[in-house]
Amino acid sequence: MFPLTEGNKHVAQLLFSTGTCPRCIFRFCGVDFHAPYKLSYEELFNELQKFLKTEKGELILEVPNPPPKKIRLHELEDGIDGTDNQSQNGEGRVSIIEGGSIAFKSSSPNVCNVCLGILQEFCEKEFIKKVCQKVEASGFEFTNLVFSVSFPPQLSVRESVFTRMAVMKALNKINEEDFRKQFPCPPNSPKAVCSVLEMECAHGAVFVAGRYNKYSRNLPQTPWIIDGERKLESSVEELISDHLLTVFKAESFNFSSSGREDVDVRTLGNGRPFAIELVNPHRVHFTSQEIKELQQKINSSSNKIQVRDLQLVTREAIGHMKEGEEEKTKTYSALIWTNKAIRKEDIEFLNDMKDLKIDQKTPLRVLHRRPLAVRNRIIHSMETCYVDEHHFRLQLKTQAGTYIKEFVHGDFGRTKPNIGSLMNVTADILELDVESVDVDWPPALDD
Repeated sequence: MFPLTEGNKHVAQLLFSTGTCPRCIFRFCGVDFHAPYKLSYEELFNELQKFLKTEKGELILEVPNPPPKKIRLHELEDGIDGTDNQSQNGEGRVSIIEGGSIAFKSSSPNVCNVCLGILQEFCEKEFIKKVCQKVEASGFEFTNLVFSVSFPPQLSVRESVFTRMAVMKALNKINEEDFRKQFPCPPNSPKAVCSVLEMECAHGAVFVAGRYNKYSRNLPQTPWIIDGERKLESSVEELISDHLLTVFKAESFNFSSSGREDVDVRTLGNGRPFAIELVNPHRVHFTSQEIKELQQKINSSSNKIQVRDLQLVTREAIGHMKEGEEEKTKTYSALIWTNKAIRKEDIEFLNDMKDLKIDQKTPLRVLHRRPLAVRNRIIHSMETCYVDEHHFRLQLKTQAGTYIKEFVHGDFGRTKPNIGSLMNVTADILELDVESVDVDWPPALDD
């Protein structure tokens, strides 16, 4: 059933005579159900011609017929988004962008003066087949697709998508004669038709989380590069992510964690929570057994790190890793040296100190990458173990974000109080281990 009525006829005649395509005529006439738009362009064009004929069988207004030629769509950037039913699988996307050679000739007598031909050829089955073939050949795993297009800015001008204030200001600066000359209504039919030049497929990010242990005192968390020169051959980030990139067939990744340890600090206990964003993955469907095997592969590839509780998570879930990070506690174990000879009795008073408040000015060693500030931190508890006259071990439970090394040696008085000032000695830290990071995320998994 043809969607237009006699009440639409005058508007349809005016639009049709100035080069507006049937689908745009339906839009302007308020046709808000899908069925007519799905018909082929040839069928729509013929039905519209019949509708506009008089009783004598003649068209009231003739339609101009300029020869079409091809131009490029301006930066067709957005695309098809596929969202898997499982939240961890993210979204897929097919983008139609400038730079290729897929083009289609117009089957209509003219190029639409409203949509520039976009609703003429790009709604036809042949074009849809090409999109489907591109998606199928991309090799992405997905369940659902959403198609979206970023249109050329000329369409915004032709459909007057401006704020009321902007339009009023423009109208006040132009006289009626110039306005009619520059902005005919309806707009003239263009002499060039849009064409799609390339289609690209992409998939939304997938997120993997877990906990890692670091057993080396010569391994940074992230690549250590200074002035373009790599200082160490690998990092925690790379030892984990390299395997994920291969299995998920992703283009790149973004690594984040609940805090970080220095290159010479080990992370023991239940490990440090981390999350990895895998960008544009081609494979997203994994069983729990496959993820467990991936974890085993990572752990068998290096004796410097181990991962546990590896799992797929959602983007929203990663927020739990960062929530209240400074309110969380962390436990450390440090081997401390003193310049003066000490006895066991000299360190026992530290065991009785609870919730010690300290002020830490940004340490000199990180001042190049952190703003200068004084941070208030809490040392919740300390437990000592005497080693010899110049060494003892200290276990600390602290507020997250505390600089432990500076709490020991004082950083030239930038951390107050510190172990050296409390004991009235010169103290330094020889070894430091992270024993626990008290962030209850991601959920622990059965071995």
